[in-house]
Order: sequence, then structure tokens, then C-alpha cells
Amino acid sequence: MSISLKNRSLISINDYTPEEICHILDIGEDFEANRHQDLLHGRVIASLFFEPSTRTRLSFETAIQLLGGNVIGFSSTSGTSVQKGESLKDTIIMVSSYADLIVMRNPIDGSARFASEVSSVPIINAGDGSNQHPTQCLLDLYSIRKTQGTLKDLEITMVGDLKYGRTVHSLVQAMCHFNAKFNFVSPAELRMPATVIQHIKNAGLKYEEFTELEDVIPHSDIIYMTRVQRERFPDPLEYEKVKNSYVLRNEMLANSRPNCRVLHPLPRVNEIHTDVDTNPKAYYFQQAQNGLFVRQALIAAILGLK
Repeated sequence: MSISLKNRSLISINDYTPEEICHILDIGEDFEANRHQDLLHGRVIASLFFEPSTRTRLSFETAIQLLGGNVIGFSSTSGTSVQKGESLKDTIIMVSSYADLIVMRNPIDGSARFASEVSSVPIINAGDGSNQHPTQCLLDLYSIRKTQGTLKDLEITMVGDLKYGRTVHSLVQAMCHFNAKFNFVSPAELRMPATVIQHIKNAGLKYEEFTELEDVIPHSDIIYMTRVQRERFPDPLEYEKVKNSYVLRNEMLANSRPNCRVLHPLPRVNEIHTDVDTNPKAYYFQQAQNGLFVRQALIAAILGLK
């Protein structure tokens, strides 16, 4: 079966079928083997980051340059017409007349879907508020498949900020395609939202909720740590109560499975102690590097070049 993603926006991981997701991962392997491929000669990609980013923005811009393309855009709304009150609609309509593709991060839930409805070119959602982060999800899936040899029948443990963490929301929805079993470890205030839980129930899959990380480490294939995100909390006092809920230390992995790997979308604050970094089961820095290959694959596929 031929798969084409040409001119298809990626707003939610649910926009792509399991076959289309695996197609992107396969193309990513091609770019990992050879990341210098001059496919974007003469193309312009807009990188619109209304919210701070390090890995996502830089990996997208690196991906574009390694593919021979040109980048326009901004990494902050400072100095743009957004500061003058220009609407998102007007910004997107204007930029879509300059670029072949738009990569956008915005702090408002649903902003990427709205942008895709007014844009004349495809939109890649690089994170919209606490809603979705589908390209992070793709690199997470790439990392899981690379370390486990499969995406099927795995036990995935997610730890920390499961309420506001858009990365875990996307990853749960994607892994429901592959018969995963989920463990959710969080304070009561940061439990996985009911809408995401319902997605698991609809897929007929199993999940359990825990408050102690040590309880689930021995039977986890993937331990996905997350940062408690201060910027998502409306009340600073609530953040202070839960900010240090979980810290993974090296000795805690002593009884973990041989194939277990620790992932984290980064940035890390203090939820993974630095003594974990030298453990062969720590994979979060390689995970971030994988984002380059997956984002090259996504750009090439959406522009019909792969």
C-alpha cells in the first residue's frame, strides 16, 4: 500500500494512522543513516514560536538547513506585529503566503488546529498549550521502537505532570494503537486527564494509577519522566506543593528490566538525578537527537519529497 502525507498538516497525533506513523519512523531511519540530503533547495519553511523552546525549535531549524532549505520566522513575539495586537489568523494568513510549510508553537490549546484552518500551506504543531505535541510524540515512538525493537505489547510508565504534560497526552493516544499497558505515577493534583483515560478505555487497554514510582520500576519497559511545569500552573502555591514529587535516582533502576529505558522530553530540572546519566538505561539525550531525524522525515513527507 502506497502512503502519501503530501500537503497533510500534523496537528494531533490522531491525524495520522498507525501505518502513517510507522512510515514517518521508517523515513527517519533513512535520515539517521544520512542526514545531509539536499531535498529542500528553493523551499522556505516558517518557524513561528510564540512560546520558548530549545530542542524543538533548534531541531526543526537544523533539520531544514540539513535538507538545504531556508528558515524564516521568530523565536519570540517580541519585535513582531503580535506585540501590536495582530491576531493569530492574520499572522498565519500572512506567513503562509511566504512559506511552503509552517512549524508553529503557541501557548493556547487548539491554536494549531485553528491555524491549519486558515493557512494556505500545511501546519506542523510544535506544541499548543497543554494539549498536544505530536512531533515530540513521533520522536518518542522512534526512540521506543529503536530501543525495544518494537512498539507492540510494551509496558509504559509515565511519571510526574500528567495533567498539563502535552507530551504524555500525545504518547498515550499513539501507543493505544500498539496494545500498550500503561502505568501512571503522579500526585493526585496532576493525574492524567479523564479525556486521555477515556482514549485508553475506548481501545480496550489496561492502565493503573500509582503515587509511588518504586512500585512500578521493576516491570516497566519504558519509564517516561516529565517535568512539573511551573508555567502551566495558574496558582504558584499549587506548583510549590508538587514540584519535587518524584526524583529518579540511579540506584532505583537496580531491579529494572534489562531492556528498560528512561525517556524524558526535556528540559530536565531535578526529576532525574544526574547520577542516572551514566546508566546505560538512560536514553533521554539520544531521544532528543532522534528528534532531528524524525522532523526531517516529517518535513520531507509533508512536502511530498519522500
